[in-house]
Amino acid sequence: MRLLIIEDDTRLADEMKIGLERQGFTIDVANTGLDGEEKAYVTDYDAILLDLNLPDKDGLEILSYLRENGRNMPILIVSARDTVRERSCGLDLGADDYVGKPFDFIELSSRIRAVVRRFYGRANPTITIGGLSVNPATRTARWKKDLIPLSTKEFDILFYLAQRHPEVASGEEIIEHTYNEELDLFSSVLRVHISNLRKKLQAASGQTLLITIKGKGYRLWNDSEK
Repeated sequence: MRLLIIEDDTRLADEMKIGLERQGFTIDVANTGLDGEEKAYVTDYDAILLDLNLPDKDGLEILSYLRENGRNMPILIVSARDTVRERSCGLDLGADDYVGKPFDFIELSSRIRAVVRRFYGRANPTITIGGLSVNPATRTARWKKDLIPLSTKEFDILFYLAQRHPEVASGEEIIEHTYNEELDLFSSVLRVHISNLRKKLQAASGQTLLITIKGKGYRLWNDSEK
């Protein structure tokens, strides 16, 4: 999952980036409200972590702007402004959750996964497609009972495809949701990861689970396909 942190305290932003990357997230950071607003407007993040006390634009204004302009990705307010009035205002303006500072990284990670799960309309944290199961909390994938050994990025791609199943996801969409802004878009790294993931899924299941749709992108196998 790719997240955007909008936080003007550079030290805290760096700590959040490191802490959440350890939990398996891909992170971009904006240290001003306007930079965060621009990034959130042009990139389809899986979730945004939004501080309210920003030097150039109040976080509630950013939240309102994004919702009014059709940006419907989950937004979690992470702020020291933690009164009942502030929480109510943030939630009423369209925030999906409100986390007070200081926070615990394990709880924050769980809250992020929960709001993303609700965004995709799922109640169960584990995604099951036929014999394939993908668990974002433990970052593990299994074919029936057998663990599939995946690299960090291979799991990220598989999880995104599982969330989108049975839809086709384009290469651009996969990149946008699983790599940070430092990736060279002309790089062949996605094709390499897709190839390795396909081989590992096939080795575990004995069949082709990751399918290329020419000219459109990739999707996971349907249980009805033989």
